[in-house]
Amino acid sequence: MVRCRNSYNRRVGAPGRILAIDYGSRRMGLAVTDPLGITAQGIETLQRKNNRADFGRLERTIREYEVKEIVLGNPLRMSGQEGTQSKKVAEFAEELRKRFHLPVHLWDERLTSAEANRLLRENEVSLKKRTEAVDRMAAVLILQSFMQSRSVT
Repeated sequence: MVRCRNSYNRRVGAPGRILAIDYGSRRMGLAVTDPLGITAQGIETLQRKNNRADFGRLERTIREYEVKEIVLGNPLRMSGQEGTQSKKVAEFAEELRKRFHLPVHLWDERLTSAEANRLLRENEVSLKKRTEAVDRMAAVLILQSFMQSRSVT
């Protein structure tokens, strides 16, 4: 059987999860839904290296979790306008679409890092561990917000 390198979950009704990415220049926090799409769980914080390594790790994650779509945190300004970082995120989203042939949704992530820090601080997570966990927690918050918006409609 010949498989296209980028043919992820092409079958109708194929099991799959949603992958959320909290994109940053040094790190990317990752979270996925459970197989039924009910809960969100943080899976790792990817330390950025270079495009080849970063996309390789994302490809392994997409295959491992049978991801069917991606939600990418969009860091809009408080006014709702795009800034420099949100333009970088839009370019990254387009690259994800080209490489993986999956739907990629940009999702407003304003204040998710602040909320993640607050939650970790309230749970008395040490500063060192908080630094390691904040991007992953932000990805979980992005994914929960995205999933909640779908359940309301």
